[in-house]
Amino acid sequence: MISKYIHSLIQYGIRENLIDKADTIYVRDRLLHLLHEDEYSECDEVEDDLVKCLEGLCKCAIQKGLIEDTIAHKDLFDTELMDCLTPMPSIVQKTFFSLKEESAKKATDYYYDFSQKTNYIRKYRIVKDKKWQVETEFGKLDITINLSKPEKDPKAIAEEGKAVMVNYPKCQLCIENEGYAGRMNHPARGNHRLIPLTLANEEWYLQYSPYVYYNEHCIVLNAKHVPMKMERATFRKLLDFVEEFPHYFIGSNADLPIVGGSILSHEHFQGGRHTFAMEVAKVEKKWIFKGYEDVEAGIVKWPMSVIRLRSEDKKKIEDLSTKILERWRNYSDPTCDIYAYTEDEPHNTITPICRMKDGKYEMDLVLRNNRTTNEHPLGIFHPHSKLHHIKKENIGLIEVMGLAVLPGRLAKEMEILEEALVNQYSENEYDESIQKHIPWAKEIASHYSITQDNTKDILKKEIGMVFMEVLKDAGVYKRNEQGLDGFVRFLENINEE
Repeated sequence: MISKYIHSLIQYGIRENLIDKADTIYVRDRLLHLLHEDEYSECDEVEDDLVKCLEGLCKCAIQKGLIEDTIAHKDLFDTELMDCLTPMPSIVQKTFFSLKEESAKKATDYYYDFSQKTNYIRKYRIVKDKKWQVETEFGKLDITINLSKPEKDPKAIAEEGKAVMVNYPKCQLCIENEGYAGRMNHPARGNHRLIPLTLANEEWYLQYSPYVYYNEHCIVLNAKHVPMKMERATFRKLLDFVEEFPHYFIGSNADLPIVGGSILSHEHFQGGRHTFAMEVAKVEKKWIFKGYEDVEAGIVKWPMSVIRLRSEDKKKIEDLSTKILERWRNYSDPTCDIYAYTEDEPHNTITPICRMKDGKYEMDLVLRNNRTTNEHPLGIFHPHSKLHHIKKENIGLIEVMGLAVLPGRLAKEMEILEEALVNQYSENEYDESIQKHIPWAKEIASHYSITQDNTKDILKKEIGMVFMEVLKDAGVYKRNEQGLDGFVRFLENINEE
């Protein structure tokens, strides 16, 4: 059986152009070594399904006592198997840049396809995510319930807790992950290959997210393990990237806790080829910035507070973005509950998103503030407590643009809630796992005629409405007269010398 799966894996590698037919014996011997197998029998039977092939080899490894029967152990092992088929970084880079001479799109098409063929992007898990769109006053918001990250079983959690803490790689974004075998508390990246870039005269790298929350979800990371920082150079790097890859957008999480992403310790951006609702949102109030009269600018119709800049002049976008950032860093407006500092602690920053549109550079600057109070200990401009039953986590770059990444628990909870709504359960009949949804469920029941046929769609729509409210909570200027007046005051402040 081992011979069948080894033969099948090699045939897969040849078929997908990961290895050459001339590599057959070399790859076979490497696989035999990993499986502690001394014998090999020639066979003609082939398992064409990569996932089934890897599962078969993992099962053999478990039977031999080489690995434990847990997702964590199997992920580490099957990545090591795929590493035997994955070309060296120099070969991948040479192919990428050869294609890039023809077009940037051809190069990224190759690299994205390659990242799936090597099983670095586990497509069979990604398809488990639940995805839909909800029409709102701000356009179609994307909703995703994340089911692609496997749940850790108790045994794996216990092993992870006992694992020796090491400082290599320093984090999951470091370039030292390329080819890293992994450990119980760090994913294997033997089948991971990076593409070098130069942004603002600095060494950076391109890779794809293994979780792919949207089409061609890429990560662009600094070669050095340095913290996130919002400054002039940030805008220059974003602009350099879209100039080189005009078919991709790119954005950066903010550089402060609460309003930043999950990894603040390593400077990185996220991009890809996906049209978010924010991108197609219109400018609802045009604005002219003094000294930048030829830069198209204005306030975007979006639940968060967004300034959009457009120009063919790359340097002017960089300069004006920097001016807005520097002015916002120190700007306070008590009437809108905005304070730049609490003693020496800074609160104001920006989430920028950059793209090329119709031959022009386009920069969206989302104003952020991470101040907390006793009433809102997780953040004033953060999802408020009444929405935490759906979304409690930080609102990072992806959410800012209009894609909700919701926790996996919601999939099961919505199934249970659907049953409760259809059967008109009383409060004491609600399952413990959905008690937190009761006020929301009551509101839904009062607005709809619930049936077996429509409940699922109603819940999907209402989750989208909750996400819209989440984004409104994260907006520093609320979408009312007082908020608009405050937004305009800030824009006027930028025009003052």
